[in-house]
Amino acid sequence: MSSEHDSGESFPRMRREKEKVHEKQAQGDGIGWDGKTLREQFEELERKTEETDHYAGFERLEFKNEEPIKYEQMFAQLRGDLVTARETSKEVAATPIVEQEGELCYGLFTPEGDSIAVSTGIIVHIHTMSEAIKYMINHDYEESPGIEPGDIFVNNDTHVGDVHPCDIMTLIPIFHDGELVAWAGGVNHVIDAGAIGPGSMNVSQASRFGDGAYYTARKIGEDLEIYNSWKNDFPDKTRTPDFLKLDEKTRMTGCLMIRNAVNDIIDEYGIDRFKQLSREAVEDGRRGFRNRIRKTMLPGTYRGASFVDALYEGQGNLTREYANENHIMHAPSELHVREDGSFQVSFEGANKWGWHPYNCTPAAIQGGIWVMLTQTVIPNSNVNDGAYYSCDFHLPVGSWANTQNTETAHAYAWHFLVSAWAPLWQHLSRGYYSRGFWEEINAGNANTSNWLQGGGIDQFDKLHAVNSFESACEGVGARYVEDGEPHAAAIWNPEGDMGDAEVWEMTEPLPFLGRAVKPNTGGAGRRAGGAGFESMRTIKDVSRWLLYEMGNGYMTSDGGLFGGYPAASGYILNAQDTDLEDRFENGEDYPQHDLDPESGEFESKIDGEITRRPEGISTPKQFDDYDLYLNYLRGGSGLGDPLERDPEDVLSDIHDGYVLPRHAKDAYAVVVNKVNDEAKHNSAVQGEWELDEAATEELREKRMEERAEKAQPVSEWYEQQRDRIQNEENLIDDVKKTYESSMRMSKQFAEFYHEFWDLPDDFEFDLSEKAERSLDGRFKSGTKKKWKNPTKGHETWLGVGRDDEPEVPYTWTAERSIRDLPTPKASFGDGAVGKAMDDD
Repeated sequence: MSSEHDSGESFPRMRREKEKVHEKQAQGDGIGWDGKTLREQFEELERKTEETDHYAGFERLEFKNEEPIKYEQMFAQLRGDLVTARETSKEVAATPIVEQEGELCYGLFTPEGDSIAVSTGIIVHIHTMSEAIKYMINHDYEESPGIEPGDIFVNNDTHVGDVHPCDIMTLIPIFHDGELVAWAGGVNHVIDAGAIGPGSMNVSQASRFGDGAYYTARKIGEDLEIYNSWKNDFPDKTRTPDFLKLDEKTRMTGCLMIRNAVNDIIDEYGIDRFKQLSREAVEDGRRGFRNRIRKTMLPGTYRGASFVDALYEGQGNLTREYANENHIMHAPSELHVREDGSFQVSFEGANKWGWHPYNCTPAAIQGGIWVMLTQTVIPNSNVNDGAYYSCDFHLPVGSWANTQNTETAHAYAWHFLVSAWAPLWQHLSRGYYSRGFWEEINAGNANTSNWLQGGGIDQFDKLHAVNSFESACEGVGARYVEDGEPHAAAIWNPEGDMGDAEVWEMTEPLPFLGRAVKPNTGGAGRRAGGAGFESMRTIKDVSRWLLYEMGNGYMTSDGGLFGGYPAASGYILNAQDTDLEDRFENGEDYPQHDLDPESGEFESKIDGEITRRPEGISTPKQFDDYDLYLNYLRGGSGLGDPLERDPEDVLSDIHDGYVLPRHAKDAYAVVVNKVNDEAKHNSAVQGEWELDEAATEELREKRMEERAEKAQPVSEWYEQQRDRIQNEENLIDDVKKTYESSMRMSKQFAEFYHEFWDLPDDFEFDLSEKAERSLDGRFKSGTKKKWKNPTKGHETWLGVGRDDEPEVPYTWTAERSIRDLPTPKASFGDGAVGKAMDDD
């Protein structure tokens, strides 16, 4: 084993490496391999990849083929070291976000920034770290500020490589014999980002300048020592400086462990073997992804769309008057599966970015889709950036998915991003169904919300902020063969953990009054979506304390699959100026739950100013001692016709607290009767219930007859809807503004929309003066691009959709569809024959 302390001097190996780098620089050599600069090395890699359609030109996996055991041993050792680094370093952290939920991940990257291997955790950020490394290379950091052994870099700039500014990454280069051979990187979600409002993802700002402090691929230390200027400046930009200091120590600990592990592997196997592995592992991952797609999907175009609301009209505490408007995210999603097993994700037709913090960047979109693919397509393959090299992305410039404007806010990009993923799950599931991989089918994960956030002066009379990561445990969408898991995971953290209530209470002045499964939140279906849960919190010993809600409200972006119903939408419930203290002192009942919002039980157990409304987002508002706040976490969507669900399963759902008895009748046409009041399976249902089989069979027959009576030919429905659109009947301004924005963004989408509804070519929606002013202001803002020197791969961000954009080889047209396949049996050919195995 190598040691950095074998001579009494700190990090002697690093210092020797630094001397070698300086010697090479004095000779005019770069820090890349064979004396190249990093920029030259990266450009050569891209050229070889494009010319050969194999990563770095590796058309043969010589190491893997000739020494397969040693190859797998080295890769497994690297990945094990990454997981060890994560599990060890998170014990340094102090926030439950990291220590309880594990909101932390690490990656090992090639010199050019492609991930070789990854840890467990929030691996969405593996690719965002990749983008940050490429940004540094493409903007000549090798020249200034320099990249040398022992240097430390930090980034949280969403336009460079991140999802939102509360995810802070630490990157350190790893050298051998004067050459940069790898990067170690780690990311964690911090508790406060110094935004205009407390918490890590404030929602009231209209632009980047309210998001909090941004650090653009900044060098913050050398010789593995952090600069004093950074130590004195960085923590004071937030409300939780001590937590941020420990988070940074967490990331540094993990990165140094990875650096030492790489040195040990090089000492054991040799530098040539390590370099070979770092190239072959990425190419191996690329092939694994394509093989899996070829065996589980049909080539063609899969289409879908999702929407989610963000309602700000009439809300207070907004930073700009022009932000006082409602927003609907429109994510028309297309998955183009090519015959070589690669595919493209296109958001052509996405509407314009807005004066809200839900905008995304290419790094966020790519990282988000990357983490989804690792859980669905390639969970058993080498998980690295090989999958990224089998995908390309069309993200229209100026849309919410690719603002290319450094004025836009991004603090809670997840709200739109997670919602936009919903159709992608369904695209994959439809492909799996067509090829018979039914066990892989999933209706999709929940929109991960609510996020309890806020801050002020806490119980220790200190400035503080909170961000409850109970949202790491949402309901999972139903599968084809099983129900979805209740309160089990989040798409961005597959190791879902809601955290111990006692641990949250150590850092948040928000005592728990109750925590329970929330009935009726999973989508109904032959297979039911997993249920969400809720926590009832009160406030104690605080001053000038702010809280706010964050989540989907009227809309649910998870639409259900194969006739399944969507999960429950969101709502807000809190109570202020309450009599809770008196109820405590008098031993009276008080609200612990809101398991049946229609029952009136919550209102009967508290007096005060109660807010109950069907939106999902609120700007920060002040809460005082003994006020109440409901933290409601969402459920997953259902799959299949609810009338096909086994009535015995519905009865079990009632006893398990997933379904209320009256909902069994409404959603599933299942009739149950109460047997006694004694048994108590959980806090949602008091008593024991039994199934009335005869009444259930009769009711289901009646429901089927009602369906037949209400059914109408699609052609009739189409004509009704076409007339409604053309005459703008019962269309609220927010909906019209959304579609008009998409049509102004995309000539292709406008043509598609006009053609589909048989509308005149010059059709456009009649908008209110306020809506017109909103669109005009944003469309006139232009672009303010962050990447000054994009590589060839990044030019695809600037793709198609407008006459003034360069031509790139995207397949999207208004006419292209799955019907373009030559025959119903069209597939990938002989190469796809056979069963997909774990190692595909």
